[in-house]
Amino acid sequence: MSMVPQILAFNKQFVEEKQYEAYLTDKFPEKKLAILTCMDTRLVELLPKALNLRNGDAKFIKNAGAILTQPFGSAMRSILVAVYALGAREVLVIGHHGCGMTNLDAESMLGKFAEHGIDPLAVETLENAGISMDKFLRGFGSPEEGVMDSVRMIRNHPLFPKDVPVHGFVIHPETGELDVIVEDYREELATLPQQ
Repeated sequence: MSMVPQILAFNKQFVEEKQYEAYLTDKFPEKKLAILTCMDTRLVELLPKALNLRNGDAKFIKNAGAILTQPFGSAMRSILVAVYALGAREVLVIGHHGCGMTNLDAESMLGKFAEHGIDPLAVETLENAGISMDKFLRGFGSPEEGVMDSVRMIRNHPLFPKDVPVHGFVIHPETGELDVIVEDYREELATLPQQ
């Protein structure tokens, strides 16, 4: 059964009671942060609270694993918009322990596509068009590795400003404790091995 009727009923009451007033802000991030993080349900409320962020403090960009799979995809575009159009002056990449993208296997995902009726010809057509399913569906060996890959892609992006620092963290999804992977990556760009 769809959740939509319940959502709409609650929303009507939310608006009528003006509960939205507690969340009023504008589109510019108050703390001038852009945060690329995972879509994991455990982080929805925990992550902002663990970072002492309130509604309006930061721009959150979420996807599976906080992974940038391509330099000109929608997540990277969102980071660039946050910096150039909305005033973000720092970028945080925050992965988490126990991420479902750890050791994600493209073959098993392709199997699930088939189980749900996706025609194998569709996958073949995409592959023939130059879209590698291995790359598109890739995970990472560890959350730290995933964070560093994303940090590197941001820092090395030809359109990303050199004066905006990019930091990397891994959060514990139960406690909210942050592990610093890299702080202000610019200092370490030359010394870290490229993958």
